[in-house]
Amino acid sequence: MDPLCSAQDAVRCALCSISDAPMFCEGCHTHLCKDCVEEHFADSSKVHNVVPLKQYWTTLNYPKCEKHGAKQCELFCEHCDIPICARCISSKGHQNHNIVDFLENLERKRIDLQTDLRELEKSLFPKYKKIAFHIQVQKVDLKKNSQKIAASLNTQRDIWHREIDDIVNKLKCEFKDIESKHLDVLNKQEVEIQRSISELTQNIVDIKKLLNSKDVLLVCEYKSRNAKFRGLPPKFKISLPSFKPNEINRDQLMEQFGSLSTLTLTFTTEEQDNSVLTQGTESSPPDQPLMNEPRVITAIDTRYDEPYSVSCLNDSEVWTRGDDNIMKLFNLKGELVKSIQTDSKNWPYDIAVTMSGDLVYTDYDNGTVNIVKNTQIQTAIRLEGWRPRSICSSSSGGYLVVVESDDKKQTKVVRYSGSKETQSIQFNSKGQSLYSSSRHLKYINENRNLDICVTDVGKNAVVVVNQEGLLRFIYPVTRFFHELSFDPRGVTTDSQSRILIADCHNDRIHILDQNGQFLRFIDNCDLCYPWGLCVDTSDNLFVADSDTGKVKKIQYCN
Repeated sequence: MDPLCSAQDAVRCALCSISDAPMFCEGCHTHLCKDCVEEHFADSSKVHNVVPLKQYWTTLNYPKCEKHGAKQCELFCEHCDIPICARCISSKGHQNHNIVDFLENLERKRIDLQTDLRELEKSLFPKYKKIAFHIQVQKVDLKKNSQKIAASLNTQRDIWHREIDDIVNKLKCEFKDIESKHLDVLNKQEVEIQRSISELTQNIVDIKKLLNSKDVLLVCEYKSRNAKFRGLPPKFKISLPSFKPNEINRDQLMEQFGSLSTLTLTFTTEEQDNSVLTQGTESSPPDQPLMNEPRVITAIDTRYDEPYSVSCLNDSEVWTRGDDNIMKLFNLKGELVKSIQTDSKNWPYDIAVTMSGDLVYTDYDNGTVNIVKNTQIQTAIRLEGWRPRSICSSSSGGYLVVVESDDKKQTKVVRYSGSKETQSIQFNSKGQSLYSSSRHLKYINENRNLDICVTDVGKNAVVVVNQEGLLRFIYPVTRFFHELSFDPRGVTTDSQSRILIADCHNDRIHILDQNGQFLRFIDNCDLCYPWGLCVDTSDNLFVADSDTGKVKKIQYCN
């Protein structure tokens, strides 16, 4: 029997599964009958090269027999797991062994390769990616929980005054140590997961190369490594510590001040828990429904003619910036706690508070992002060819900055880790600019689900992309009720991943869910040209009311 024909006798068309398949698509590695070739070409998502199967076999690089020199191996010994030639059979070197046609063995190997590739791409790789995302969510929760603990400790310290400062410092060190230890655990697991993802990626690439290879010896030597990845690494859940204040008892001050609950780690295997912790699961805070009638709790006179930005330092103090080069820190009584003048004497374009509690601001004219540590100003980022506009702190520990080109024709969002650029977001999947030309106002905030929300006055819209920079949605699709056009300014997000947008000229706040669905307005709090927004850890909204010069604290959810 002709070895070039024998293997294809049993091959059926991959589309109809009925007819013999004398044709083969080299691009898709698919067997086809002549009637199905045209249907196969209809899939324009791939590059097709359909040739007669016999022609395809003749172009394969058959190995030379190791024992008989120039002889070509057209058979395969399954017992020895090696290719052999006809002389190997006649020499009785493989007597009583199961000998099959080389092409038949090749087809089996290709099926095994495709099976492994499907498992890697459809099952194992996505699971590892989910575990990596789970780690990111846990790290965000860990940092936010630490902020809440710090706020509770500071409130208790204010009640007990200086008498308990030493105790406060000791407990802060304790929970910081807990955070550090568990962050180390998270980082270590993340490194292991990323290493496995890299191996998976390389394995996928190798298999694809083998599928495209005409070197049949390499294909035959393939050994599956999928078993290594099937045993997914364990996941763990952190039972976050909490702070429990007690009444003052001076005789037992240290004991009665309060303590941190023990943090526990729970490891689960894929069999025990095949779900990955994402937004809306046990990492989410208790549901806080929206109030029917939001109310103003307090109003702080900022002494600006027009305040533009507000950022919470904690639940009792907020940073502001307005129409001069002074940034001011106020407590909720309206008392000025601290003021910082920009180093360059330029107006700051935007401000934010880092995860560690430092103030950062953008200096558009100087092309810098600056950080304030105590009262010292340091340049954190210096741009070349671009200028920074709005900024927000990222849960990853760095910054997200909206920047525009010097020629004012381009706008993009850049993620920084320290002073290093780690991501640039500018175009959608069609290569079109996500944001309007740079002369228009824009503000930015990172949502709890790691989406990036940018208000764009040039588009009269909010552009939301995911963590990878892929467009999720644009709000609104149409103008509301044929009224004045949507005029977005500041944007912030709360613990429920709701998105809040200041609609400046319409004197109201839009509240959306994390998928861009409109929930309600805040339009009953005497807002007048609302501009900057932020929320505290209890989801109270702070609004920089640019026409009245005040920052209003608004309760909008229960």
